[in-house]
Amino acid sequence: MALIDGVVRSGPTSPAPREPERWRARGTNLSGRLKCWGDILAATHLSFDVHQTYRTPDVFHGAVTRRAIGELMLVDCAASPFLGNRGRNLIGSEREGAQSDDILGFQFVCKGVELVREGGRELTLSAGDVVLWDGLQPTEVEIVEPFYKRTLLFPRGRVLSVCPRLADIAALPSLEGSGSARLLVRYMNALASELPALEPAAAVAAANAALELLRAAVEPRVPTSRSATRAAMRAEIRRYVRTHLQDPLLGPASIARAYAMSVRALHALFEDADVSVAGLVRSERLARCLEDLQRPNGGSVTDIAFRWGFCDAAHFSRVFKREFAATPSEIRQAALAGT
Repeated sequence: MALIDGVVRSGPTSPAPREPERWRARGTNLSGRLKCWGDILAATHLSFDVHQTYRTPDVFHGAVTRRAIGELMLVDCAASPFLGNRGRNLIGSEREGAQSDDILGFQFVCKGVELVREGGRELTLSAGDVVLWDGLQPTEVEIVEPFYKRTLLFPRGRVLSVCPRLADIAALPSLEGSGSARLLVRYMNALASELPALEPAAAVAAANAALELLRAAVEPRVPTSRSATRAAMRAEIRRYVRTHLQDPLLGPASIARAYAMSVRALHALFEDADVSVAGLVRSERLARCLEDLQRPNGGSVTDIAFRWGFCDAAHFSRVFKREFAATPSEIRQAALAGT
């Protein structure tokens, strides 16, 4: 157990991959414990000014467990009653060791009562409720009863890549009554149990599955616009590409046929995107090849290239080295050597 900047972290200071990190509030008095708790929230959730209320006990308890799942974070949090203020002065502040503000949180309340004022909405959350919150919004939270919640933290860019219409609305939609949101809650609970046994590539796949479940919960509740419709169509084509990478004929012509549009219209759809259609196919194939090259049982370099739609081994080697600054053979040899 180590004391870092007033925060007690259980276990090794440099945890092994996929091992959860743990924090617990400590201090000789209430003021010290609340300060410690503020540091923990900044490191694991967002920066808050933490205050006591008349409900706060003299011996304040707070604990957090965090697990990395690809680019996502699964965070369990339990605490005694307190008040937390997150004003605009804390958003974007350069606080050392703080969690990035540019996140969206999918939260499930397991126990207790929490009052939330975020932007223009006020919520009373109790056991069984789910909510999507925005790390860039001024927020006030008050824990009324000792609570326990589980939250998935998503990088905003990853969410907008599959649900771009969210960027066009001022307030996040309610997820009340969403079957997909309930399914994501069950999936979070399964992840907490199974994560220690997942290989890195499986953890990335698990994160992608969580992202798709979030999209399924959010998309039906977001109004549309022309620019958002175009972005949503590009996101749908990206998903199509990922599921057809093994087809060596996958390219602009086959994608345009699948969506009953001309190749010219397909290129026009991507003209304001950060990658062309052909570039999207190539980058997705290279990413899958890299995953298999890093697996000891992935097969030979040629097998992997052909598996993911490359028909010319020499061409594959050139584009791979240009993308990753190493040849496929170098990556493969390192994986087999266990380095």
